[in-house]
Amino acid sequence: MKKPYIVGIAGGTASGKSTFTGRLEELLAGLKLHVFHMDSYFKPADVRPKAAAPITGKIYLDDNCPETIFHEKLREDLAREAQKDHDVILVEGLYALWYDWLYKQLDLKLFIDCQADERIIRRLKRNMTQWGLQFDEIAQVYLDMVRYRHVQYIEPTKWRADLILNGSTPSLLADEIIVEQIRRAVQ
Repeated sequence: MKKPYIVGIAGGTASGKSTFTGRLEELLAGLKLHVFHMDSYFKPADVRPKAAAPITGKIYLDDNCPETIFHEKLREDLAREAQKDHDVILVEGLYALWYDWLYKQLDLKLFIDCQADERIIRRLKRNMTQWGLQFDEIAQVYLDMVRYRHVQYIEPTKWRADLILNGSTPSLLADEIIVEQIRRAVQ
């Protein structure tokens, strides 16, 4: 059986990773596709790491570091799915280009880049509408922790990507090039 073509899609919080992944799913219609969303692998709050904010010292659940993900479980699930009859596997999440074990398995590495001001606005809208959080709460976590963790863990993975995509203004041409690459690789 042929190995599936594995694509990693990384980027900062609210950069457009899930949106792009959804677009890819539509554009790859007809192929046998499996998608992993790393958000599904967050550890429960009682075992997630905690960290002190660099400036305020306030303690937070650290949802923005690689140890917050059950990456061992993701590794097992990916290994299992890679043995199935999939043409393509998409792995989408903050740390899709972080873990070396995952990086080595990726055939195509993508990073969705988006300016911090746009990402915070998107995060505010998403967290307020989808999760019912308050503006001040979201803003405080972002300013105290998320932006520092982005610089520490997410931004460096941009340079591990094969392609860096514009998360602010998606490109139909970039989509076509990526889809063509994937379709050609799975023929």
